[in-house]
Amino acid sequence: MTDDRRNDRRPVGSPKKKNPTTAVGVFVVVVVLLVLGTLLFNAIRDKRQFDEQNTLAVSSDARPATGASQ
Repeated sequence: MTDDRRNDRRPVGSPKKKNPTTAVGVFVVVVVLLVLGTLLFNAIRDKRQFDEQNTLAVSSDARPATGASQ
């Protein structure tokens, strides 16, 4: 067998060379998830503030109903 892929001419005790592409890929995925989470958090928080302000404005403008409904 001359095509032994395990024999890459490294000494037995030396550590295997790490592939930086995997680390960069994981970093990119984590950053994208953080950005999406931040956008979602801000959208939900702003919507709650908007709804709260509109509820207060509508309740202060509320008038008792007079006359017949049409």
